[in-house]
Amino acid sequence: MKKKNIFASKAMTTGLAIAAVAALGLSGVTGARAALTYVSNNYTSQAQMFDIGVTLMEKSGEATKYIEVAKRDYEGNGAWDEESSKLLEGLDETVVPGKTYNEALAVYNSGHINEYVRVTIKKYWVDKDGNKTQELDPSMIDLHLTENSGWTVDEDASTKERTVLYYNDLLETGDTTAPLSDTISIDGNIATKVTEEPVKAGDYTTITSTYDYDGYGFVLEAKAEAIQSHNADQAAISAWGENKGNFSE
Repeated sequence: MKKKNIFASKAMTTGLAIAAVAALGLSGVTGARAALTYVSNNYTSQAQMFDIGVTLMEKSGEATKYIEVAKRDYEGNGAWDEESSKLLEGLDETVVPGKTYNEALAVYNSGHINEYVRVTIKKYWVDKDGNKTQELDPSMIDLHLTENSGWTVDEDASTKERTVLYYNDLLETGDTTAPLSDTISIDGNIATKVTEEPVKAGDYTTITSTYDYDGYGFVLEAKAEAIQSHNADQAAISAWGENKGNFSE
């Protein structure tokens, strides 16, 4: 059986290569990451909107302390203090399929009023040009969610690609939520996902096997959102269309 050559994709400049699984000849899955934060300003009250802020925190790899990966703080008069960096920068080694890595995400109230928060996680695959593909399974990217940590998954809004979580408690100024995740891994079974194509040449037929995930990148995105605690029920409905977090004053 002839095996098709496998090459690492370099399309994603922020990519972490998944190391080769030597026995199978699989390599070249890169990881692209994005970190986003957002403070809802759909529902505004001048007294309550002032000084609202939210920061996405991450503790990745061997890190022992959280770092800020993105923030959005309201400064007044329509101005925002915004910064955004990348997730998974703490993983300073290649990511091996089947191996688990530390990846804790939490939200910090960087404003000056109490708030309620939710986080949307997205994970998917992209080709070597950075184009999203629907052909590959997002569930092969496992961001493991913590249990009994005060976060509730909105099952109705969640899919294989997207997970929506609400923090159950009021997040007071200067406080950080419990982590919503603790590890990340790429399912080692990607090495078994192979497409075989027979090619006939004269009296001989050669079977070419192509690994389905060869050269693709995985993307992990996290978006943290916050609403004011004052009249939280109406604020959640206005900003998010519903109050799945059952927020109240």
